[in-house]
Amino acid sequence: MTLDTFADLLIEIGTEELPPKALLTLSKAFAEGFLRQLREHGIAHATIERFATPRRLALLVRETRTHQPDQTTIRRGPAVQAAFKADGLPTPAALGFARSCGVEVDALGREETDKGAWLTFRNLQPGLETAHLVPAMTEAALAELPIPKRMRWGDREEEFVRPVQWVCLMLGANPIPGVVLGVEAGGFTRGHRFHHPDRISLGSAADYPESLRATGSVEASFERRRDLILEQANALAAAQGLKARIDPGLLDEVTALVEWPQALLCRFDSSYLEMPPEVLIETMQNHQKYFPVEDAHGVLQALFIAVANVVSRDPGQVRAGNERVIRPRFSDAAFFWSKDLKQPLSAFAERLETVVFQDKLGTLADKSRRVGRLGRDLAPLLGSDPRQIERCAQLAKCDLVTSMVFEFPGLQGIMGRYYAERSHEDPCISAAMEEQYLPRFAGDALPSSACGMALAIADRIDTLVGIFGIGLRPTGTRDPYGLRRASIAVLRLLIETPLDLDLRDLLNNAFQGFTPGTLSDDVVEAVLAYMLERLHGYYGERGVEGDTIEAVIQSGVTNPWDLDRRISAVAAFRMLPAAAALAAANKRIRNILSKNEAAADGIGTVDVTLLTDPAEIRLAARVAELSDLVVPYAEQRDYIGILEALADLRDDVDAFFADVMVMSEDRPIRQNRLRLLGSVAGLFMLVADIARLQSP
Repeated sequence: MTLDTFADLLIEIGTEELPPKALLTLSKAFAEGFLRQLREHGIAHATIERFATPRRLALLVRETRTHQPDQTTIRRGPAVQAAFKADGLPTPAALGFARSCGVEVDALGREETDKGAWLTFRNLQPGLETAHLVPAMTEAALAELPIPKRMRWGDREEEFVRPVQWVCLMLGANPIPGVVLGVEAGGFTRGHRFHHPDRISLGSAADYPESLRATGSVEASFERRRDLILEQANALAAAQGLKARIDPGLLDEVTALVEWPQALLCRFDSSYLEMPPEVLIETMQNHQKYFPVEDAHGVLQALFIAVANVVSRDPGQVRAGNERVIRPRFSDAAFFWSKDLKQPLSAFAERLETVVFQDKLGTLADKSRRVGRLGRDLAPLLGSDPRQIERCAQLAKCDLVTSMVFEFPGLQGIMGRYYAERSHEDPCISAAMEEQYLPRFAGDALPSSACGMALAIADRIDTLVGIFGIGLRPTGTRDPYGLRRASIAVLRLLIETPLDLDLRDLLNNAFQGFTPGTLSDDVVEAVLAYMLERLHGYYGERGVEGDTIEAVIQSGVTNPWDLDRRISAVAAFRMLPAAAALAAANKRIRNILSKNEAAADGIGTVDVTLLTDPAEIRLAARVAELSDLVVPYAEQRDYIGILEALADLRDDVDAFFADVMVMSEDRPIRQNRLRLLGSVAGLFMLVADIARLQSP
């Protein structure tokens, strides 16, 4: 036995500049992977701190046990009955097992179980020192990182996301010897590339963050560095009576680009503010990684905040450099804006004939025509003019071939709206140019105009049917056409607007718009099944249980708005005292009916003259009574009302199963009782297949 001792463990992998958009993901995955290694090796520890900068991934594991605990392994061999002969001598099976364990048969133990006695071998494996295990554990954790494409450097065989420059491994005050990714580990780190490029020796693992901060001009904590950038940017803007426009994704990316952030307030020529603000924001954020500045009303100002990675002796020079870099970007954008405005948006439609949407599905012009056709049919259902919807479809993709969107793809739709407005298109059409892409992500806003709604639905339905129909269905993590996102968007549009539209009808309509023979014959049902499956994720995020969703889907209804009402009703029904018993009864009914083809002459065919038992007479009367009662509820789609009314069946159903022999030897009576059960199940199927509900 070894005395338990604990010390802080430091692991740092120093690299060339890591990809900024992946840095935070890599850092979290490294921590999770190493935690799995600690668990697998039985090494106790307290908390774990993550560190990530452009040039390093690091972990500080607090109070790590310095020695792995001893482990006892038990191997089970042959049954005792098969291990010894009648005279007590070991059989070949026992001898072979002992030999494989490296001991004599006499050293083997026995284990008694309810299935008999077995030969066993217990082996005590002394635990290893944690320091001895750390290099291999580190490499194992690094090997699991989500790196799409690894690289080699020099003449080495090791692979990683970027070349590794140094490795620091320390347990307490002691460096850990070893090799990680071909690099010899040491007890030192390195500071800022410019402020302190030399080695920094560490007195102990716990000194790591403060030594880098005080000596190396590096804030190793991603979270603290992000907070520093946020504080500096907000302070600079507030000093001008303004506010910084901070996009969370951009903030993370900038945090991943610097080790010692220094924010600077910069200016640009106010004449550029004559362009749409989205153009300037796109240029500043996505191209230059700057934070725009706006007033209290959200109006963009001729200012931006740049974050440098050095503390300059002459900040003015750094500021001027950033202002100089942004100027040609804005100048190019102004040129594109001016060039595109020389002709109306509709003039770009001709160029869509030359842009391929998909080899087998034609050009963007072909797609626009299909979307226009589908949109025309949607127009009356949305209370819109079919000609207006068709005009929307003709213009919808025109901005994709403008100079501005070619240079700034993230502005698709936005520029379409501006160009449509400048072309004096109807306001509904102009709004639809941008709204066709809504919702873009979970929680995003939905289109507010009828034109935007029609375009958003028609365009996605066309894509889903077309891409599925030529066999390019999503598989695993591959979804190059964004079909998962498109499916969720359509479901949200139909459910949350809400729109009383049948999904199968929409898909069939879209299918008719393609050239015959282009798509597979089963595409409508395939897309329908795929989209309905997405409801599990949609409602799962809202806390709805999976069996509730499945019970409703099994009703066969394909109207998402109607399904939504049913799901709400079933969720409410589950809270009733009678719900569990009725779900169990329906499951029993389904099992009986599935084994007997008779049932099934359907609801309303019960022969009352064949009812003899009081329990079945009462149940038949209640079914008839409730059938009349729920008809108005069904017409009004009041599914909660239906289920609340049917909850009163509990006592009669229970009594029926307690007192009535369903499978009577008298065939007409048996058939009649099966039809009675079928009528009970049929009432519930007006809402959902509640037999699929699981017991709580």
